[in-house]
Amino acid sequence: MSDTRPCAITMGEPSGIGGEITLKAWLSAEKNGRPFFVLDSPERLSDISSSLGLDVEIASITEPSECAGVFTRALPVLPLECSVEATPGAPDPENAAAVIESIKRAFTYAKDGHAAAVVTNPLQKEVLYRANFSHPGHTEYLAHLDGPNIVPVMMLASPMLRVVPVTVHVPLITALEILSTEMIVEKSKITIAAMQRDFNIQRPRLAIAGLNPHAGEGGTLGDDETTTIQPAIDELRQLDTAEIMGPVPPDALFTARARQTYDAAICMYHDQALIPIKALDFDHAVNVTLGLSIVRTSPDHGTALDIAHKGIADPTSLLAAIQMADEIASLRHASAGTSHV
Repeated sequence: MSDTRPCAITMGEPSGIGGEITLKAWLSAEKNGRPFFVLDSPERLSDISSSLGLDVEIASITEPSECAGVFTRALPVLPLECSVEATPGAPDPENAAAVIESIKRAFTYAKDGHAAAVVTNPLQKEVLYRANFSHPGHTEYLAHLDGPNIVPVMMLASPMLRVVPVTVHVPLITALEILSTEMIVEKSKITIAAMQRDFNIQRPRLAIAGLNPHAGEGGTLGDDETTTIQPAIDELRQLDTAEIMGPVPPDALFTARARQTYDAAICMYHDQALIPIKALDFDHAVNVTLGLSIVRTSPDHGTALDIAHKGIADPTSLLAAIQMADEIASLRHASAGTSHV
């Protein structure tokens, strides 16, 4: 049985480019593919469409199952209960409740099996923090909704490269303090399982990055490779579920030749992972949350407040996120038979 459930797209920061790229994504979408709907304000999206001359018809729906019936002619929008009043380029904490509602309801639809996946538009995190949002971002909030024992792992994936940062949204000095053998092993194991389930790579090849220049150069440039990273590699090799290489000197890990030797790179901190993939393939990179019971992807860019509602935002990364969500959801559905995972 084919999986006809739609993807749920969140509103994101209403003062940013989320509305514009969602409208443009619908215009560019294959109408015979998996449909998607948006949790947003229909009036807001209609106003954006009119002001930018996008000519997108907006159709309000009351439940995800109505999406397929209107997707070919209109963008299905499931209205939020919280009101939204946004000024382009000027985020307002008053909209935080609507932003959070959009994420939570999208997650619930996916968790209950009414949506195949969640695709999240970018957040303006500091605005949510000012409204007492206690989670660092989407990834951690979705893990909180998913259950108490969920360990979320952020992967950035594109046709050119997949990277996983072991430490994520913390200052670099803090990342160096908290990096541990246990953390590397835990996130690598989650990555291996996700590569098998969500990317259909049954024996994935992982490249484990070094931390220091030249991967420590035998301890002369730092001993983290021998005291922290190598023990993680040894433990992962004992599992015999993947091919493990490393520690690889970070400056050599992302060359064209090196990228052919692995399926994903495990990086020690945020920028070690994100700089190369954004430099190589910014428009097609997708943020995927591994370790969740639901499928979640997101475009790999921010809210772009400086160009909000100017008609120049590029929907390519959002389209890539929708496509990857569809592919992962289809793999999970096929592996589960006729049941939804």
